[in-house]
Amino acid sequence: MLKLDRLVNVLGGYGARLCCAPASRDVELRSVVVHDPTDTRPATGDVFLAVGVESASDAVRLARAARAVTVLVHGTPPLDEGTLEQALADGIAVLLVEPAVSWSQLLGVVYGLVLEGSQTGRGPNDLLAFADTLAAELGYAVTIEDQMSRVLAYSGSQQTADPARLETILGRRVPDAMRRLFEREGVFAHLATSDEPLFVDPSPAHGLRGRMVVAVRAGRELLGSIWVECESPLSDTRRTILEDGARAVALHLLRSRVSADLERQVESDLVIQLLEGTADTAAVISRLGLPRERFRVIALQAHIAEERHAAILLAFERATTGFGWSRAGRSALFGNTLYTVLPCDNDAAPALDWLAAIANVLPRRVTVLAGVGGPAGPAQLAASRQEADESLALRAVRPTGAPAVVYDEAWDEILLQRLRAAASAGRTPARGPVAELTRHDSEHGTQYIATLRAWLEAQGDLAVAAGRLSVHPNTVRYRLRKMAEITNLQLELPEKRLAMIIALAVGRT
Repeated sequence: MLKLDRLVNVLGGYGARLCCAPASRDVELRSVVVHDPTDTRPATGDVFLAVGVESASDAVRLARAARAVTVLVHGTPPLDEGTLEQALADGIAVLLVEPAVSWSQLLGVVYGLVLEGSQTGRGPNDLLAFADTLAAELGYAVTIEDQMSRVLAYSGSQQTADPARLETILGRRVPDAMRRLFEREGVFAHLATSDEPLFVDPSPAHGLRGRMVVAVRAGRELLGSIWVECESPLSDTRRTILEDGARAVALHLLRSRVSADLERQVESDLVIQLLEGTADTAAVISRLGLPRERFRVIALQAHIAEERHAAILLAFERATTGFGWSRAGRSALFGNTLYTVLPCDNDAAPALDWLAAIANVLPRRVTVLAGVGGPAGPAQLAASRQEADESLALRAVRPTGAPAVVYDEAWDEILLQRLRAAASAGRTPARGPVAELTRHDSEHGTQYIATLRAWLEAQGDLAVAAGRLSVHPNTVRYRLRKMAEITNLQLELPEKRLAMIIALAVGRT
């Protein structure tokens, strides 16, 4: 935990002057509260920032109401003796900040010091330490969950935990049976609309001794909830501690969200550089913390029925959850497609495993389609991205099948897709043997195109071609002779046969 002495020393470099302090500066600071004249609820915290408060005496009075240990106030020395005496009597340290120093700067420094725990070095997302602190103040075990009932943090001791708590912690989320119980009891409806703590009655059938729960909210948005394992409702004093804890957790989650969003933006920009091609590939890969070896690009789209945005945003969040070093790939959201650069050898199995892991954490009603590009070195990532795009496009037109198409296994179909795209743009000949025989079949009801295809696929073997057409070999021989009278086939030339195979493949639907 941060101590008052550390706060005073750091803020001294930002133009803050200690005007008075209690006898000891070893007092611990665990929370921050900002004066908000529009909020009628009593707000409490160890560090009180008197934003918009005109006089030091008013700031001390408000800090006392907030049960603060120290108060920061804008002003110029000296402060009047009456204010200092009152602050000392209340045990409040007064830090006077020069008016030239903005509140926004102070807020960033104070939140960073107190919430990020400079003494522990654990970082801004250490909700486990906060859960332990809150449990110690309440005298009961605590669990902090997000809005999807997934466990974010929990207090340490589990010796007296009931079965419901143990199952929740082990599974990292509230079990389905418990969620249905809370749904029936109106717990989730209460959390969605109220900031008041709610007691949930014990349910021996579900292994539940009882819970006190309060919403964690930022404005109108529900961020999560705090659950306290207790057999009866908390006292008023402990309810106040729980409400204050909910505000502190909201600050943790907001700071975590902002930090994660910034990290995602930086990561996305770097990944897009790799996918579009950059002369500084090695430096970008190094900044992303990726090995300089072989990769595959994965292109993923996700949707729920006709909704094309919510699901892909959720997939992007899941793909980028966690610190970079704890994730195999690096991802970017570009348009309605999630791209991931994944370290991968020639084997596509790691890419398919990554896709399966993403699909497993998405709601069941989400449809996932994906394409996996071929293996690529750092300089070939743009090409692997194109292969991933084309594999994804091929998967989108397949009515059924595996969620992903891998370029290595479907390169022939993708080549034909490219040729069909060229054909649709009018870039195939309007004349030639295939075009002329197609017209003849249409006008005279002949089977020359089917015969030509069967003969080419059989590599000139009359018996095999006849078997495919269910006719006599002499019939195939006769048709070939008649076809040669209609157009200049030149079947003896390899390049002509290859061109006709391509033309037939592109024209096939």
